[in-house]
Formats: sequence, C-alpha cells, structure tokens
Amino acid sequence: MRTPSSSRGRLVVCFALVVSVAACRGTPPRATAPAPTRGPTAPPPAAGPQPAPPPASQPVAAAAPASAPAPAVATAAAPAPAAALKRLRVAVNGPLETAVVREVGAELGPRLVQVIARVLVWWVSVPGDLVRGDQMEAIYQERAGEDPIVHAVHYRSQKHGRTFRAYRFTPAGAHWPHHYSPEGDELELRFTHPPLADYEQVTALMRDGRGHKGVDFKTPVGTPIRAPFDARVVRTNWHFKGNGNSLDLQEVGGWGVTALFLHLAEPPSVAVGAQVTRGQVVAKSGNTGHSFAPHLHYQIMHGPKVLDPFAALPTHRRKLEAGDKAPFATEMARLDQLLGGP
Repeated sequence: MRTPSSSRGRLVVCFALVVSVAACRGTPPRATAPAPTRGPTAPPPAAGPQPAPPPASQPVAAAAPASAPAPAVATAAAPAPAAALKRLRVAVNGPLETAVVREVGAELGPRLVQVIARVLVWWVSVPGDLVRGDQMEAIYQERAGEDPIVHAVHYRSQKHGRTFRAYRFTPAGAHWPHHYSPEGDELELRFTHPPLADYEQVTALMRDGRGHKGVDFKTPVGTPIRAPFDARVVRTNWHFKGNGNSLDLQEVGGWGVTALFLHLAEPPSVAVGAQVTRGQVVAKSGNTGHSFAPHLHYQIMHGPKVLDPFAALPTHRRKLEAGDKAPFATEMARLDQLLGGP
C-alpha cells in the first residue's frame, strides 16, 4: 500500500519546463472556519456507482506582508517552518516530473510533483486533460525530510478554457489548512458520512493516475474511525503483513457495497459478525502493515469491483464562513502578488 511518504508514482503528463524559482518573503496563512454544503444523493444499489509559451521568468519581488493574523482558536498542526517561498512556472510540453527534477533536483522534484498533483486532480483528469499549451504556476515551500507545502496553484487549461486557482488557508478553529478556490469553496470533496471527522490531507486517491485502490487520509495515529453506513463486520486483520490491523464492513441496506479500513492502530473494537450503525466508532487509524507514515486507507468495493469513493458515496464541499472571507482574500492577494498576478 502506498503511503504519503512513499508514493512516487510517475505522472504521465506532458509538460516542458519554463520554470523560475526565486526566494520571496511572506506571512503564514491567516486562520479562519468552514461551513458544509449539500452533496449528491447516494447512487442506486443495484447498478453500483461509477467513479467518475509562458512569459519570461522573473524573480519574485517580496510582497508587503499582510496585517498580523489572529491566532486560530485551536491548531494541531505545527507552525510553518521559516523556509523561503519559491515560485514555479511550467508550460505543458513534456514530462512534468523530468522537467521539475531538472530544475529543482532529484530530491525535491518528485515530491513536489506529487503534492501539486493532489491539487490538480480536483479540477482535471490527470493525465488525460493535460494538453500542450497548458500553463501552471505555483508558490511552494521546502521542508527538510517532508513533502513540500504548496501554498498556491494557478492552472491554465486549454481543454477547459479557463484558469483554475487555489490557495492554502487555515479557517479559524481548524486543525489543518486546506486549499480553497477564490470563491471560498474547499477544493477537496468531503464525504457526507465520513470515516474521519477531519484529517490533514488526502495523499492518494484513485483519480490521481497512480493506480491506487482507495483514498489515503493523512491523520494522526489514534484518530477515531466511524462506520459510513449501517453494516455487518465481515472480517478483521487479514493479510496482516500488508494491511496491518484492518476491518471489512458489509453494508446491510441493500446497496451491496463493502468498506475496507487498513493500517489501523490496533485490532478493531468490533468483532466479526457484529452489527454496526452509521457513525459508530469501529476502530482507530494507525501505521501498521505496509505503511510508512500514519494514515488511513479507505476503500469501497461492489463485489470484486473497486469503486472511487468520491464518485460512489454522497459528497459535498465545505465553504468558508462569512467571517473567514476577508482574511482569506488578504492571503489570496498576497500569494497572487508573489505569483505576479491572478
């Protein structure tokens, strides 16, 4: 099972590089709070749901810092390291990873490509929607021994005829930052009945082009896991060497799907044959089996078929609340200035 720190799948996308990397100064994102919106209804049970040349490089001028942000009500993530922000500009015309590695080196390049891809997949099919003439810009931050942080991404898509934009931001009271559109919509989809109440980030999913069979959520060891539907416990702790502590739930409402939870901290708290209800805590996330960092692997099956959970299950997008929008606009303007304009 691939994990946030070990995934190195090569994105077969066509990019040639016109990259500029320049140090710039900035302030950390301002903290503010999300509000959920309505998502789609669940799919019918019988059929089984279906997954669904740039301007010359210029050094980034230091932007005037935004006004000092108020501290978040509660934060679990460590403060951002004092590393310089850097700008990346890429034009589509050859392998992205090769181009980025040539510019930033073999140590950073593959990891930076993977983090950027985690943003792109919420807009476009990777690699199918990426065509010659597309352009991408990003502001990123290196971290020793960890994946880089991507603070902003602009992607100009020829196929879709528009520029997609996203900015990393921490809502007030939130534990972790996420990426938001200029309108204040969270980029990632959220499950209406999630296995985790919250998580740091999605680090792998079926639509990212790497052949992953589910969704990986980066989350601390011991995070409570809840049943996404009324179900019966089918099995626990099979193929322990790979899966670690694990749980298999069979939905009992007639839909016919099962949910797998892998790499749990300890054996599940429910026994084989037990009935569980939607929202019931059934296990805790961990780092067991073939796993190299704390996370939950969440997989949905319909018989032998692996389904994309984001296509198979009801979802919604969180929106920033009214009080979050002014500080978000300030941070967005700062990052746009570092990028050279929206």
